[in-house]
Amino acid sequence: MTAVRQQVLALYLGTSALDSDVVGWSVYDGTGLTSPTTGDSDEPPYKTGVDALQDGWRLIQAAQLIPPYPGHEYDTSFLKHEFLFEKLVTMVGEETPRPRSR
Repeated sequence: MTAVRQQVLALYLGTSALDSDVVGWSVYDGTGLTSPTTGDSDEPPYKTGVDALQDGWRLIQAAQLIPPYPGHEYDTSFLKHEFLFEKLVTMVGEETPRPRSR
C-alpha cells in the first residue's frame, strides 16, 4: 500500500521577488521521517525561492503585497514576504491515512 504525505516549506524572502535571498524559514514534514525545528540551522534550506522551485517544491501561496501605512515605511515588524511551498511524498508500505478522532 502507499500513502501520500505533505511537506511544507515557508520561506521569508528579502523582497517580494522569488529570486531574492531567503531571510527566514520554517520546514514541516508530514512524512514523519524528519522533525525539523525552528532555529535548527544557521543556513537556509535554499538561497532563494527560485532555488526551491528548481528542487521540486510547488509554490502554493505568494506574499501579499501591502503598501506600508504612510509614516510607517521604516517600522519593523513581522517578515512580510512569505512564500509557502509544498512537496507531496509517496510513502511506500504505508496504510492510507485515517482521520484522527478528537
